[in-house]
This record gives sequence, structure tokens and C-alpha cells, in this order.
Amino acid sequence: MNQREKEEYLREYALLKAQGKPFFPYAVAKDSIMACVVMAVIITMSLVLGAELGSKANPTTTTYVPRPEWYFFFLFEVLRIIRTPSLVPLATIGVPTLGMILLFLLPFYDRGPERRPERRPIATITGITVICAMAYLTYSGANAGAPTSIEMATPTAVEQAGGKLLTEYEEGRKVVAQSGCLACHKLGDNGNAGPGPNLTNIADRIPRQAIARTLVNPTAPMPSFKNLPAKKFEAIVNFLSQLK
Repeated sequence: MNQREKEEYLREYALLKAQGKPFFPYAVAKDSIMACVVMAVIITMSLVLGAELGSKANPTTTTYVPRPEWYFFFLFEVLRIIRTPSLVPLATIGVPTLGMILLFLLPFYDRGPERRPERRPIATITGITVICAMAYLTYSGANAGAPTSIEMATPTAVEQAGGKLLTEYEEGRKVVAQSGCLACHKLGDNGNAGPGPNLTNIADRIPRQAIARTLVNPTAPMPSFKNLPAKKFEAIVNFLSQLK
């Protein structure tokens, strides 16, 4: 900003200040009224809609997969997109930290006197882009698949066969996801890489009979599935025996 622009800015500021109103009580009154409106809306929504508390916490379960509050869904979705293990710290720490640093340093690197959005195209476009990105990621995170689901492509042989084989595969996929297998096993991009082995291509290593025997007499700490209803047990065996 040169001397002429600075003087013009100071003259305009002095005129606007002379035409304005004092902070107290005008601005304080407006803020107080708005605060009361917000509180009234929150209280009304809590009384009418209530709060979704969910089921009672069970500290012994191994199938529970935590999900963040809605205002962290955009970060949750970033972590879902960046699945490479080496890049997970970037998604969980790097991106939020970088955003906070840039926001904190905004007064230092944005020294322009203009405040109108149309006269600040770069800042305006950046702000709109960030808001749209966060809104999209929040929506995607809120509508992401259930934590008890397996998102992986159906094997080509099963898809081509169709009919009963495809039905058994889809039914087995649901049962496996709901039985807590993802807590210890990896299936495609889903689940945890341990302590159990990766099951993505388990049928290439173990035949159907061996899979069934392992489910009945597993190695600790894996629980036994011998008391599972016969239909569900058969669905698990059918699904795992087709993963190749």
C-alpha cells in the first residue's frame, strides 16, 4: 500500500466511523438478541427432537467401530480416502494442522485493505472452495457405508456365474461383516491388518473344508463359530471359499 492509498483509506475510515454507532449498547444488544435466538433454537430442538444416545456401551465387544461426531465427518472422510498406511499421518495430522496454521497466519500474509469479496477474488475463491470441499466431505462422511460392511469388488467368476452362487456370496459378505471378523482381519481395504491373517484371497491358500474346520476350532485369540446358526455358518464358509 503506497502513501496515496493509505491516506485515501484513512479518510474513508474516518467518514465511516463518524457515521457509525458506538459498540455499546448497539452492537452488544444485537449480539445478545442473536445469542438468545440461538439458545432458544437449541433448547427447542433438544426438547422436540431429543438426542440420539445410541445403544448402551459394551466394553467387552470387539465389533464396535467408532465414528466421529458430525462436525468431524469431513476429516473422517479424508481418512477414508487416504488409505495408504504411509499417508495416514498426513490425513489425520498433516491436513488439519496445515489448515489451522494457514488460518492462524492469515492476518500476516493477507495485508490487503479491501474487504469486499468481489475485490478479493483469490481470497473469495479460496474460501468458497474450502467451504464446498468441507460440505461435500461432510455429506460423504455422513452417508458412508456402515462400519459393519465390506466394500470390495465381487470376484469375476462369482459375478459371471450369478444366480445361487452370487446370492450366497452376498449373503456371506453381510454375515462376515456383522460377525466381528473385521476387528482382526483384513478384507480388501476394510478391517484391521492383524492379529489375524489377511482374508482377501484366503481361498487361494486354504480349501473350503479347512476354512470350515478353522471356524469351528480356531487358534486363539480367534473365537469359535461352532455355535453360530447353521445358515450363517454356511454363509461365512461360502463367502470365504470364493475369495480368490
